[in-house]
Amino acid sequence: MDHVPALQCTLCGETYDPEREIYTCPNHDGVSGILEVQYDYDVVLDRFDADLDGSIPSQWKYKPFLPVSADATPVTLGEGGTDLLAAETLSDRLGVETLVKDDGRNPTGVLKDRATSVSVTKATEDGVDVVTCASTGNAAASLAGYAGRADLECRIFVPGDAPEGKLAQPLTYGADVLAVEGSYDEAYDLSMAVTDEFGWYNRNAAINPFQVEGKRTVGHELAEQTRESVPDWVVFSMGDGCTIYGGWKGFREFHELDLVSETPKMLGVQADGARAIHDTFHDHDDVDDVADTLADSIAVGRPRNTLKACKALEQSGGTSVVVSDEQILEGERLLGHTEGIYAEPAGAAPVAGVRKARAEGIIDPDETVVIVVTGNGLKDTKSALRASGDPVSIPPELSSVVELFPDG
Repeated sequence: MDHVPALQCTLCGETYDPEREIYTCPNHDGVSGILEVQYDYDVVLDRFDADLDGSIPSQWKYKPFLPVSADATPVTLGEGGTDLLAAETLSDRLGVETLVKDDGRNPTGVLKDRATSVSVTKATEDGVDVVTCASTGNAAASLAGYAGRADLECRIFVPGDAPEGKLAQPLTYGADVLAVEGSYDEAYDLSMAVTDEFGWYNRNAAINPFQVEGKRTVGHELAEQTRESVPDWVVFSMGDGCTIYGGWKGFREFHELDLVSETPKMLGVQADGARAIHDTFHDHDDVDDVADTLADSIAVGRPRNTLKACKALEQSGGTSVVVSDEQILEGERLLGHTEGIYAEPAGAAPVAGVRKARAEGIIDPDETVVIVVTGNGLKDTKSALRASGDPVSIPPELSSVVELFPDG
């Protein structure tokens, strides 16, 4: 990887060989020493076709920006290249011009496929046999799918209350799914322990430095798709914090390389029951490490990428908000009713976040907003039914329909 000179610690600045198998900086306790991939952008630009016409067949259009060898064969299922959709009806309801990037259209139904494709490609380059991660469900499904594609063994650690719909995917893909009798954070700690014990390749986005690099292709795509009219805001939900940072890093890179003229502000949205990044960014004295929200994909009590997430908010001139579970469900319902987009709760949280930011005067009515939907609603049908209600039961008689719809 001649375009990747080093991995650098975000805390102390120590650098490491990118070919070395290392997840975090050993100068710090636990996983606090998160590493950042450094690039030689002269080499990157020399290899990148900068014809930004909006045609994006997959995220691998940006392969020169990704931390894989130039001759690497990507492990891909066609991730990325998701459309940016105008949302006129939703715009009217939110009181601000809104576009939606629906990354629930990725192969396993989640934005995380961008990251998984890169990390599994790295794993195959390194010749590993087993990949692992902890997950509330989405990363588990994503890793299992790509491991199946690459013919790798996959072992997943999930909290015992993970939604059944999310566990069906990795099981179908052939993964060993281990339901830990505890929280996501406990499942995460166990996945780290077995990584140390067995040397399995760990996909956890919180600590694998190559994961966020795949996620940042959503920022590259948004920069290309909006280069004629860069939005004022891009909105992500936040769990561990690496997704919003990835989106910001990708967009920022294109600006610094003069591929786009400006950058948007980032709005991070957290559930009120899992708000550690929000509280840290706003300098609240009491940062609660308990996660209690139906939006399981962002139910993270101890985010490992708080530093990077706060950096994205600060550098972009953005901010964060928190929303209740009921507001998230209303956002899920609103997105479906107005635009026909089916999002899981974490994917719909940005809708609730925009509504709150409008009410608080954070987003002005003359601004433009891009909402990034990170996961498909089929991931959590139980929450979807809670948001929208049950079907109406009727007898098989015409009169019953006429009674319901007397005006036709």
